[in-house]
Amino acid sequence: MRVTLILFLFSFVSRAQIDSAIFVPILSIHVGGQLPGGDLSKRFGPNLNVGSSFMFKTKKNWIFGVEYNYMYGRNVREDVLVQLKTENGTIIDNEGYPADIRITERGFGVHIVGGKVFKFLSANPNSGLMVTVGGGYLQHKINLFDYQKKIAAVKGDLKNGYDRLTNGFSTSQFLGYMFLSDNKMLNFYFGFEFYQAFTKSVRKMNYDTGLADTQSRLDLLYGFRFGWILPLYKKTPREFYYD
Repeated sequence: MRVTLILFLFSFVSRAQIDSAIFVPILSIHVGGQLPGGDLSKRFGPNLNVGSSFMFKTKKNWIFGVEYNYMYGRNVREDVLVQLKTENGTIIDNEGYPADIRITERGFGVHIVGGKVFKFLSANPNSGLMVTVGGGYLQHKINLFDYQKKIAAVKGDLKNGYDRLTNGFSTSQFLGYMFLSDNKMLNFYFGFEFYQAFTKSVRKMNYDTGLADTQSRLDLLYGFRFGWILPLYKKTPREFYYD
């Protein structure tokens, strides 16, 4: 009898659904992939990114907060070490052997974002079409890793003359879907993201060209993102309806 009663109560509670939109802090982590555009496409190919965000969702389904993205990839199109290569494209280390140097993309962005969740194809009052815009800071560079540390030209701070460290103000947009489940167990979002960064080189001179890099850049990124959400509920909502 007791077992039957427990099973009945569990089934009854599990079917309870939130009847109205609520205020809730949201912590999330995300993964995605991006394609470059503008000046950035001359330097890098597609990349991957991971990150996190902390936002608040109001009872009116407005959302605002801050997000962080870390970008990385192996598709580097700008050959900054061309002057160090032999005729067959090999870089020779200090001992006269082919060097093991790894060239990758690294970057990150921090943005303050705001937007709204619209009740379009919504599973419940706290889910639906999510639209955000933001502004912040974006930085990227060519990462040079001398695995055996035997290339004098990129030793220590000398590699800064080749890394094309670039940063500046950026704007962002996101269009996707947010789902916050009634039972709090399954919460996620996904959609398309866009970035426009107005950047300049940080380095005074590029060693491979011997010239100062003073060009203003427009770096663009387009991508898809999927995020897992942890809603930080303070207490169980009181307003429910039952199937």
